[in-house]
Amino acid sequence: MLYAKIAVGLPVSGPFDYIVPDPLSGKITLGARVWISFGTRRIVGYVVGLSKKSEIKSLKPILELIDEFPILTKKLLLLTKELAEYYYCSWGEAIETAIPEGLRKGKKGDTFQQAVSERRKMSPERGKIEASPFLIGLIHDLDGEARWDVYLKEIKNTLSSNLSAIILLPDIPSSLKAAQIIEQQLGIKAQLLCRSQPKELDEWIRSVDSKVIVGTRSAVFAPLNNLGLIIIDDEDDFAYKQDQAPHYHAREIALMRAKFESAKVILGSRAPSLESFYLTKKHKAQYTIIPRKKDFPEIKIIDTRRLPFQDKKRRAIFSRLLEDALYAVLNEKGKALLFLNRKGFATSATCITCGKIIKCPRCSLNLAYHFKDDLLSCHYCNFKIPLPKICPECNSGYIKLSGAGTEKIESELSRIFPQARIKIIDDKDLNLENYDIFIATSGVIKRGDLVFDLIGVLGIDNALNRVDFRATEKVFGLLAGLLNLTRKRILIQTSSPNHHCFQALLKKDANYFYEEELKQRRQLDFPPYKHMVLVKLRGEKEEKIKASAESLFSRLKEADKDKSIEIISVNSSSPAKLRGNYYWQVLIRSGNVLKANKFLKNNLKDFRHSGIIVTVDVDPL
Repeated sequence: MLYAKIAVGLPVSGPFDYIVPDPLSGKITLGARVWISFGTRRIVGYVVGLSKKSEIKSLKPILELIDEFPILTKKLLLLTKELAEYYYCSWGEAIETAIPEGLRKGKKGDTFQQAVSERRKMSPERGKIEASPFLIGLIHDLDGEARWDVYLKEIKNTLSSNLSAIILLPDIPSSLKAAQIIEQQLGIKAQLLCRSQPKELDEWIRSVDSKVIVGTRSAVFAPLNNLGLIIIDDEDDFAYKQDQAPHYHAREIALMRAKFESAKVILGSRAPSLESFYLTKKHKAQYTIIPRKKDFPEIKIIDTRRLPFQDKKRRAIFSRLLEDALYAVLNEKGKALLFLNRKGFATSATCITCGKIIKCPRCSLNLAYHFKDDLLSCHYCNFKIPLPKICPECNSGYIKLSGAGTEKIESELSRIFPQARIKIIDDKDLNLENYDIFIATSGVIKRGDLVFDLIGVLGIDNALNRVDFRATEKVFGLLAGLLNLTRKRILIQTSSPNHHCFQALLKKDANYFYEEELKQRRQLDFPPYKHMVLVKLRGEKEEKIKASAESLFSRLKEADKDKSIEIISVNSSSPAKLRGNYYWQVLIRSGNVLKANKFLKNNLKDFRHSGIIVTVDVDPL
């Protein structure tokens, strides 16, 4: 009798033993899909083991074999198993994260079967799983685009060794641009592989014998053979972290996969993540810094605590120094950019009589006012309502708009500089010649085609002072991106001019920032020195969510645990309510992720939470 161990794409422990019917015993293989009966349901399962023994009695038989070939190689099976162990999910959930939706739904067909079968035969897996140590390189590209010369050289060397390469980008436009660069410079057609593509399954099948794959986060699982190189560009971009469970990070999966494949990993960015920089400090990655070919722009930090009394009294958005700089650029027929990472006209609408702030009914967030549409809008769930004429709470007749967004900046600029042509950057087809002053949010950093004579940075303290241990890292990444949009001058308004984020810019020394930030992280036992794990609870009833979170916190506090595991806090998430659901979280800190996950599995398996969804986020952003 032959038994198969089947992983299922559900948040349940496994794998589960099933009987392999005699007609299938000579056909079934590791990595193949099968139809099984699971409870009262018929679902797709994944063969992760075969054995002639089972300790379980009264087993069910496999209903049907979908694949007569493995859709998952042994190395991809090992990769998904490690993903499951690290990111706290079932092996089946990890597998379904790695494959297209069509495969998850059990899609099959002769063309599909034959295509993958033939390509597997033509491109067999190379080498042993236990191979020589893999290599990691971190390219810190102060120049902004120079790292692509390194990428192209590494891709060319990889292909000349008859190996294949995966290049990851944070979004689809960047992926399309990268594929174009590779084709133009190397004469090789790179295959695009993105999860949101309508022909994702077809592209996934084709990738088996592709030489170069370019894509977003999920392309790290591309089933190509003979993998020799993985490049992650803009590796600090938070798009590489999966929003839904399992909350994997593409950088960590690339490092895991490189270990199994004996492949090389290159991480590149103009402002590397602290985790990647820390790898170089531990001598686990080779560090290469590419200096700027062009001169640094003049950098001026404006201390908003020391503004003239008249500026403070009128609550000026722009300091006199910034206004004078804008006047100078206009007189010289130059181009200026004002950066504010908040859209809309005002960030809140408040009744001045009763103090009620108008919030989104589905999210615990203030509705932002957009002047162009004359609407209050939620930037999370896109809920919209007209600006009320009277207060919905006390029927007062005046609603005050507070806070500044990009539309407010546009309005103020039009008042101060009536002769200037002003434009909020919100489209791709932008002609610099048609305008004088531009206003933008963080999306402008992706625009490598724009260069300004002056950049003014507004409201940066809002991002710097957020309750987020990564806030400083995120701000530094924004500023590093903005530096590459000007060759002349950048003015930054802040009430914290001595912060190491700004001092690093003044010193023109990025490493000063990383050393100072790592020093603070070490003192506070924050990542990358320790791992954070969030246990998230969500549901429609606020009191029930709160009570369950507090109960879980108490349970974890009192449970036996390894000394490396700390139960830090329990609190509502930020935002506390999102799209109709309330969120609470328990924060755990540990020096060992696997020990923390084992501890959680032991304590969550019998934790009752009817009507509440519980997920675990390892290394949250």
